[in-house]
Amino acid sequence: MAVVVLIVAYFVYHRAQRRTAAGEALSRVAAAVLSAEGKDAKPEDYLKVAADYAGTSAAGQALLRAATVYFGDGKYAEAQTQFERFVRDYRESPFLGQALYGVAACLDAQGKSADAGERYKSLIDRRPNDSTIPQAKLKLGGIYETENKLEQAKTLYQDVLRSSPYGTTGAEARMHLEKLLTKHPELAEVKTAATNAPSIKVGTP
Repeated sequence: MAVVVLIVAYFVYHRAQRRTAAGEALSRVAAAVLSAEGKDAKPEDYLKVAADYAGTSAAGQALLRAATVYFGDGKYAEAQTQFERFVRDYRESPFLGQALYGVAACLDAQGKSADAGERYKSLIDRRPNDSTIPQAKLKLGGIYETENKLEQAKTLYQDVLRSSPYGTTGAEARMHLEKLLTKHPELAEVKTAATNAPSIKVGTP
C-alpha cells in the first residue's frame, strides 16, 4: 500500500512540475515579445511550447496563440490547422469556444462561406453561452445575407442587439440591422415589432 501511495505521489508531483514548467516556458515567449518592440513571437515559438508540454493548459494556450499569429499574418490554412488541433486535443478547455470560432473564421477568410456558416451555426447551437456567440451570430448573419436568407440574418442581428445592446458588439449589430432594413424595408414590419429588440428606424442614425 505504501508503495502505491508513493507512486501516486510521484506522478502528482511530476504533473504539477510539468504544468509549472509549461507556464514558465510560455511566459518566456511572452516576455520576449514584450522586449521586441511590440512584435509578436513567431508561431514556431508557441508551437515548440505546445509540443514540449503537450496536454498542459499552457500548451493549449500556446496553440491558440500560434493560430492567432498565423491568422494575423493571413496564413489562414495554417491557423485553421492549429485551431483544429486545439479542438481535438483540448476539448475540456474553457477556451474551446475560441478555437471553434477560430476554425469558422479561418474557413470564412478562405472564402469557404458555406463551411464557415455550418461551423458558426454549430457553435451557436452547441455552446449558446460561450463568449464568442455574439460575434459568431454577426458573422453568420453576414453569410446569410449573401445567401439571401434575410429573415435569418435579421433574427441573428436582433438577437445580438437584444443580448448586447451597448458597447462595440451592440453597435455593430445595430449597424448591420439598419443596413439590412434600409436595403429591404419589407423586413422592418410585423416580425420586428414582435421582438424585444430595440426598435430600428430605417434611415435614421
